[in-house]
Amino acid sequence: MNLTARIEWAGRLGAYMRSEEPDWLRTRQRAQDNNPWFIPAFIQQAVDHLCASFLDPEKLTAWADSESIPPTPSAPQTVGLVMAGNLPLVGFQDWLCTWMVGHPARIKLSGQDSVLFEHLAQQLARWEPRLAPYVQLAERLTGSDAFIATGSDNTARYFEYYFGRYPHLIRKNRTSVAVLTGNETPEELEGLSADMYTYFGRGCRNVTHLLVPRGYEFLPLLQAGKSFAFLSDQHKFKNNYEYQLAICILNKEYYMSNDICLFVERPGLHAPIGVVHYQYYDRPEEVEPWLQQQADQIQCRVRRTGGTPFGTTQYPSLTDYADGVNPVKFLLSLQPAR
Repeated sequence: MNLTARIEWAGRLGAYMRSEEPDWLRTRQRAQDNNPWFIPAFIQQAVDHLCASFLDPEKLTAWADSESIPPTPSAPQTVGLVMAGNLPLVGFQDWLCTWMVGHPARIKLSGQDSVLFEHLAQQLARWEPRLAPYVQLAERLTGSDAFIATGSDNTARYFEYYFGRYPHLIRKNRTSVAVLTGNETPEELEGLSADMYTYFGRGCRNVTHLLVPRGYEFLPLLQAGKSFAFLSDQHKFKNNYEYQLAICILNKEYYMSNDICLFVERPGLHAPIGVVHYQYYDRPEEVEPWLQQQADQIQCRVRRTGGTPFGTTQYPSLTDYADGVNPVKFLLSLQPAR
Protein backbone atom coordinates (compact mmCIF):
# COMPACT_ATOMS: atom_id res chain seq x y z
CA MET A 1 0.00 0.00 0.00
CA ASN A 2 1.57 3.27 -1.07
CA LEU A 3 1.51 6.63 0.67
CA THR A 4 -1.31 7.99 -1.46
CA ALA A 5 -3.53 5.08 -0.47
CA ARG A 6 -2.65 5.50 3.20
CA ILE A 7 -3.65 9.16 3.02
CA GLU A 8 -6.94 8.25 1.33
CA TRP A 9 -7.77 5.70 4.03
CA ALA A 10 -6.91 8.25 6.75
CA GLY A 11 -9.26 10.73 5.09
CA ARG A 12 -12.01 8.13 4.98
CA LEU A 13 -11.48 7.45 8.69
CA GLY A 14 -11.79 11.17 9.40
CA ALA A 15 -15.03 11.37 7.44
CA TYR A 16 -16.39 8.45 9.45
CA MET A 17 -15.42 10.13 12.73
CA ARG A 18 -17.29 13.28 11.66
CA SER A 19 -20.39 11.27 10.80
CA GLU A 20 -23.51 10.42 12.75
CA GLU A 21 -23.16 6.70 12.04
CA PRO A 22 -25.12 4.82 14.74
CA ASP A 23 -22.23 2.46 15.54
CA TRP A 24 -19.88 5.39 16.04
CA LEU A 25 -22.34 7.27 18.23
CA ARG A 26 -22.89 4.17 20.36
CA THR A 27 -19.13 3.73 20.66
CA ARG A 28 -18.73 7.27 21.94
CA GLN A 29 -21.38 6.60 24.55
CA ARG A 30 -19.61 3.40 25.60
CA ALA A 31 -16.35 5.35 25.92
CA GLN A 32 -18.06 7.71 28.35
CA ASP A 33 -19.55 4.79 30.29
CA ASN A 34 -16.12 3.16 30.48
CA ASN A 35 -14.36 6.31 31.73
CA PRO A 36 -16.39 9.08 33.42
CA TRP A 37 -13.60 11.59 32.67
CA PHE A 38 -14.55 11.29 28.98
CA ILE A 39 -17.59 13.53 29.01
CA PRO A 40 -19.35 14.12 25.65
CA ALA A 41 -18.01 17.67 25.24
CA PHE A 42 -14.39 16.52 25.55
CA ILE A 43 -14.84 13.47 23.32
CA GLN A 44 -16.34 15.79 20.72
CA GLN A 45 -13.47 18.25 21.06
CA ALA A 46 -10.86 15.52 20.66
CA VAL A 47 -12.61 14.01 17.64
CA ASP A 48 -13.18 17.37 15.95
CA HIS A 49 -9.54 18.31 16.34
CA LEU A 50 -8.24 15.00 15.02
CA CYS A 51 -10.49 15.22 11.98
CA ALA A 52 -9.61 18.83 11.20
CA SER A 53 -5.87 18.77 11.91
CA PHE A 54 -4.67 15.18 11.67
CA LEU A 55 -6.93 13.44 9.14
CA ASP A 56 -7.37 16.09 6.51
CA PRO A 57 -5.88 14.66 3.27
CA GLU A 58 -4.40 17.98 2.13
CA LYS A 59 -2.66 18.53 5.46
CA LEU A 60 -1.45 14.94 5.52
CA THR A 61 -0.02 15.27 2.02
CA ALA A 62 1.83 18.48 2.89
CA TRP A 63 3.10 16.99 6.15
CA ALA A 64 4.31 13.80 4.46
CA ASP A 65 6.16 15.90 1.93
CA SER A 66 7.79 18.04 4.63
CA GLU A 67 8.89 14.90 6.47
CA SER A 68 10.17 13.23 3.28
CA ILE A 69 8.04 10.14 3.81
CA PRO A 70 8.70 7.86 0.81
CA PRO A 71 5.81 6.60 -1.34
CA THR A 72 6.41 3.03 -0.18
CA PRO A 73 8.33 1.81 2.88
CA SER A 74 11.62 0.16 2.03
CA ALA A 75 11.62 -2.28 4.94
CA PRO A 76 8.43 -2.30 7.05
CA GLN A 77 8.99 -3.10 10.71
CA THR A 78 6.36 -4.01 13.28
CA VAL A 79 6.14 -1.18 15.80
CA GLY A 80 4.77 -1.79 19.29
CA LEU A 81 2.76 1.16 20.58
CA VAL A 82 1.95 1.59 24.28
CA MET A 83 -0.73 4.25 24.47
CA ALA A 84 -1.64 6.44 27.41
CA GLY A 85 -5.27 6.77 28.46
CA ASN A 86 -5.67 10.13 30.20
CA LEU A 87 -7.48 11.83 27.29
CA PRO A 88 -9.78 10.58 24.51
CA LEU A 89 -7.67 9.09 21.68
CA VAL A 90 -4.53 10.55 23.22
CA GLY A 91 -2.27 8.03 21.47
CA PHE A 92 -3.71 8.62 18.02
CA GLN A 93 -0.76 10.64 16.71
CA ASP A 94 1.72 7.84 17.42
CA TRP A 95 -0.42 5.42 15.44
CA LEU A 96 -0.92 7.94 12.63
CA CYS A 97 2.83 8.51 12.30
CA THR A 98 3.40 4.74 12.17
CA TRP A 99 0.62 4.33 9.62
CA MET A 100 1.90 7.12 7.38
CA VAL A 101 5.45 5.75 7.35
CA GLY A 102 3.99 2.35 6.39
CA HIS A 103 4.92 0.18 9.37
CA PRO A 104 2.51 -2.40 10.79
CA ALA A 105 1.49 -1.50 14.35
CA ARG A 106 0.91 -3.73 17.36
CA ILE A 107 -0.99 -1.63 19.89
CA LYS A 108 -1.51 -1.97 23.62
CA LEU A 109 -4.35 0.32 24.63
CA SER A 110 -4.88 1.75 28.06
CA GLY A 111 -7.95 0.44 29.83
CA GLN A 112 -8.99 4.05 30.34
CA ASP A 113 -9.09 4.75 26.60
CA SER A 114 -9.69 1.47 24.82
CA VAL A 115 -13.20 1.88 23.44
CA LEU A 116 -12.75 4.59 20.80
CA PHE A 117 -9.55 3.39 19.17
CA GLU A 118 -10.60 -0.26 19.25
CA HIS A 119 -13.73 0.62 17.30
CA LEU A 120 -11.78 2.67 14.74
CA ALA A 121 -9.26 -0.15 14.28
CA GLN A 122 -12.07 -2.62 13.71
CA GLN A 123 -13.74 -0.24 11.27
CA LEU A 124 -10.59 0.03 9.16
CA ALA A 125 -10.24 -3.76 9.08
CA ARG A 126 -13.91 -4.14 8.07
CA TRP A 127 -13.45 -1.74 5.18
CA GLU A 128 -10.33 -3.49 3.97
CA PRO A 129 -9.04 -6.68 5.65
CA ARG A 130 -5.53 -5.98 4.33
CA LEU A 131 -5.36 -3.04 6.75
CA ALA A 132 -5.64 -5.27 9.82
CA PRO A 133 -1.85 -5.66 10.36
CA TYR A 134 -1.55 -1.88 10.66
CA VAL A 135 -3.98 -1.75 13.60
CA GLN A 136 -3.31 -4.94 15.56
CA LEU A 137 -4.57 -4.69 19.13
CA ALA A 138 -2.67 -6.81 21.64
CA GLU A 139 -2.15 -7.23 25.36
CA ARG A 140 1.49 -8.21 24.81
CA LEU A 141 3.80 -6.62 22.28
CA THR A 142 6.08 -9.61 21.77
CA GLY A 143 7.33 -9.87 18.23
CA SER A 144 7.62 -6.13 17.72
CA ASP A 145 10.79 -4.75 16.14
CA ALA A 146 10.64 -1.29 17.75
CA PHE A 147 8.58 0.50 20.38
CA ILE A 148 6.95 3.85 21.13
CA ALA A 149 5.64 4.04 24.68
CA THR A 150 4.06 6.78 26.73
CA GLY A 151 3.55 6.68 30.49
CA SER A 152 4.53 8.12 33.83
CA ASP A 153 8.08 8.55 35.08
CA ASN A 154 7.65 5.26 36.96
CA THR A 155 6.37 3.24 34.03
CA ALA A 156 9.10 4.70 31.83
CA ARG A 157 11.65 2.79 33.90
CA TYR A 158 9.83 -0.44 33.13
CA PHE A 159 9.66 0.46 29.45
CA GLU A 160 13.41 1.08 29.44
CA TYR A 161 13.98 -2.32 31.04
CA TYR A 162 11.75 -4.28 28.67
CA PHE A 163 12.37 -2.37 25.43
CA GLY A 164 15.92 -1.15 25.99
CA ARG A 165 17.58 -3.57 23.57
CA TYR A 166 15.23 -2.58 20.73
CA PRO A 167 14.93 0.75 18.94
CA HIS A 168 12.58 2.74 21.14
CA LEU A 169 11.07 6.12 21.88
CA ILE A 170 9.86 6.44 25.48
CA ARG A 171 8.02 9.43 26.91
CA LYS A 172 7.65 10.47 30.55
CA ASN A 173 5.53 12.90 32.57
CA ARG A 174 5.26 16.42 31.23
CA THR A 175 3.04 19.39 31.88
CA SER A 176 2.64 22.95 30.62
CA VAL A 177 3.31 26.38 32.10
CA ALA A 178 2.07 29.89 31.34
CA VAL A 179 4.07 33.09 31.70
CA LEU A 180 1.89 36.10 32.51
CA THR A 181 2.72 39.81 32.64
CA GLY A 182 -0.51 41.22 34.04
CA ASN A 183 -1.33 42.90 30.72
CA GLU A 184 -3.28 40.01 29.22
CA THR A 185 -6.60 40.80 27.53
CA PRO A 186 -9.88 39.22 28.68
CA GLU A 187 -9.77 37.05 25.54
CA GLU A 188 -6.27 35.82 26.38
CA LEU A 189 -7.35 34.96 29.92
CA GLU A 190 -10.33 33.03 28.57
CA GLY A 191 -7.93 31.18 26.30
CA LEU A 192 -5.66 30.42 29.25
CA SER A 193 -8.67 29.07 31.13
CA ALA A 194 -9.23 26.61 28.28
CA ASP A 195 -5.55 25.65 28.46
CA MET A 196 -5.96 24.92 32.17
CA TYR A 197 -9.42 23.32 32.40
CA THR A 198 -10.04 21.44 29.15
CA TYR A 199 -10.06 17.66 29.72
CA PHE A 200 -10.21 18.44 33.47
CA GLY A 201 -6.54 19.45 33.34
CA ARG A 202 -5.39 15.84 32.92
CA GLY A 203 -3.15 16.19 29.87
CA CYS A 204 0.49 17.11 29.37
CA ARG A 205 -0.65 20.11 27.32
CA ASN A 206 -2.76 21.44 30.19
CA VAL A 207 -1.29 24.41 32.02
CA THR A 208 -0.76 23.47 35.67
CA HIS A 209 1.79 26.14 36.65
CA LEU A 210 1.77 29.92 36.29
CA LEU A 211 4.66 32.36 36.43
CA VAL A 212 3.29 35.75 37.43
CA PRO A 213 4.88 39.11 38.33
CA ARG A 214 4.89 39.98 41.99
CA GLY A 215 1.70 41.86 42.80
CA TYR A 216 -0.23 40.13 40.01
CA GLU A 217 -4.01 40.65 40.21
CA PHE A 218 -5.64 37.21 39.99
CA LEU A 219 -9.30 38.25 39.99
CA PRO A 220 -9.68 38.63 36.18
CA LEU A 221 -8.15 35.17 35.68
CA LEU A 222 -10.43 33.63 38.28
CA GLN A 223 -13.47 35.18 36.64
CA ALA A 224 -12.35 34.10 33.15
CA GLY A 225 -12.86 30.47 34.11
CA LYS A 226 -16.59 30.76 34.73
CA SER A 227 -17.44 29.15 31.40
CA PHE A 228 -15.95 25.92 32.78
CA ALA A 229 -18.28 25.77 35.79
CA PHE A 230 -19.76 22.59 34.26
CA LEU A 231 -16.64 20.70 35.39
CA SER A 232 -18.17 20.50 38.85
CA ASP A 233 -20.97 18.36 37.44
CA GLN A 234 -18.47 15.51 37.15
CA HIS A 235 -18.35 13.92 40.59
CA LYS A 236 -14.78 12.62 40.33
CA PHE A 237 -13.52 16.09 39.49
CA LYS A 238 -15.58 17.67 42.26
CA ASN A 239 -14.28 15.10 44.76
CA ASN A 240 -10.70 15.91 43.77
CA TYR A 241 -11.35 19.63 44.14
CA GLU A 242 -12.98 19.25 47.55
CA TYR A 243 -10.19 16.96 48.76
CA GLN A 244 -7.52 19.46 47.76
CA LEU A 245 -9.54 22.27 49.33
CA ALA A 246 -9.68 20.34 52.61
CA ILE A 247 -5.89 19.88 52.53
CA CYS A 248 -5.35 23.60 52.03
CA ILE A 249 -7.68 24.41 54.92
CA LEU A 250 -6.14 21.85 57.28
CA ASN A 251 -2.63 23.04 56.42
CA LYS A 252 -3.71 26.68 56.76
CA GLU A 253 -2.32 27.24 53.28
CA TYR A 254 -3.31 30.38 51.43
CA TYR A 255 -5.36 29.69 48.30
CA MET A 256 -7.66 31.42 45.82
CA SER A 257 -10.63 29.73 44.21
CA ASN A 258 -13.27 30.25 41.54
CA ASP A 259 -15.18 27.16 42.75
CA ILE A 260 -13.68 24.89 40.08
CA CYS A 261 -9.96 25.36 40.71
CA LEU A 262 -7.64 26.22 43.58
CA PHE A 263 -4.72 28.54 42.88
CA VAL A 264 -1.93 27.81 45.34
CA GLU A 265 1.58 29.27 45.54
CA ARG A 266 3.85 26.24 45.18
CA PRO A 267 7.06 25.60 43.21
CA GLY A 268 6.05 22.23 41.74
CA LEU A 269 5.19 22.09 38.05
CA HIS A 270 2.78 19.18 38.36
CA ALA A 271 -0.40 20.04 40.23
CA PRO A 272 -3.18 17.72 41.45
CA ILE A 273 -6.50 17.67 39.60
CA GLY A 274 -8.47 20.77 40.58
CA VAL A 275 -5.33 22.77 41.45
CA VAL A 276 -3.05 25.18 39.56
CA HIS A 277 0.28 26.18 41.08
CA TYR A 278 1.77 29.63 40.70
CA GLN A 279 4.97 31.37 41.64
CA TYR A 280 6.11 34.98 41.45
CA TYR A 281 8.98 36.52 39.55
CA ASP A 282 10.48 39.93 40.32
CA ARG A 283 12.16 40.67 36.99
CA PRO A 284 11.26 39.42 33.49
CA GLU A 285 14.84 38.28 32.92
CA GLU A 286 14.37 35.67 35.66
CA VAL A 287 11.81 33.76 33.61
CA GLU A 288 13.83 32.25 30.77
CA PRO A 289 16.60 30.71 32.95
CA TRP A 290 13.93 29.13 35.13
CA LEU A 291 12.13 27.69 32.10
CA GLN A 292 15.39 26.27 30.80
CA GLN A 293 16.03 24.53 34.13
CA GLN A 294 12.63 22.83 33.89
CA ALA A 295 12.76 22.14 30.15
CA ASP A 296 12.65 18.35 30.43
CA GLN A 297 9.31 18.57 32.28
CA ILE A 298 7.57 21.19 30.13
CA GLN A 299 5.43 20.40 27.10
CA CYS A 300 4.05 23.87 26.26
CA ARG A 301 5.18 27.34 27.26
CA VAL A 302 2.12 29.54 26.99
CA ARG A 303 2.70 33.29 26.66
CA ARG A 304 1.90 36.22 24.43
CA THR A 305 5.15 36.14 22.46
CA GLY A 306 7.80 33.47 22.02
CA GLY A 307 5.64 30.55 23.04
CA THR A 308 2.35 28.74 22.51
CA PRO A 309 -0.47 31.30 22.09
CA PHE A 310 -3.17 31.46 24.76
CA GLY A 311 -6.04 29.05 24.15
CA THR A 312 -4.23 26.77 21.69
CA THR A 313 -2.49 24.12 23.79
CA GLN A 314 -5.19 21.53 23.10
CA TYR A 315 -5.01 22.03 19.35
CA PRO A 316 -1.58 20.75 18.31
CA SER A 317 -0.70 20.50 14.64
CA LEU A 318 0.75 17.47 12.92
CA THR A 319 4.24 18.79 13.66
CA ASP A 320 3.64 19.47 17.38
CA TYR A 321 5.30 16.31 18.64
CA ALA A 322 5.14 15.16 22.25
CA ASP A 323 8.33 15.93 24.20
CA GLY A 324 9.59 17.77 21.12
CA VAL A 325 10.83 14.46 19.66
CA ASN A 326 9.88 13.73 16.06
CA PRO A 327 8.53 10.15 15.88
CA VAL A 328 8.52 10.22 12.07
CA LYS A 329 12.32 10.50 11.98
CA PHE A 330 12.51 7.63 14.45
CA LEU A 331 10.17 5.49 12.36
CA LEU A 332 11.96 6.29 9.10
CA SER A 333 15.25 5.25 10.67
CA LEU A 334 14.11 1.71 11.45
CA GLN A 335 15.93 -1.05 9.61
CA PRO A 336 15.66 -4.85 9.79
CA ALA A 337 17.77 -6.45 12.52
CA ARG A 338 20.94 -8.07 11.24
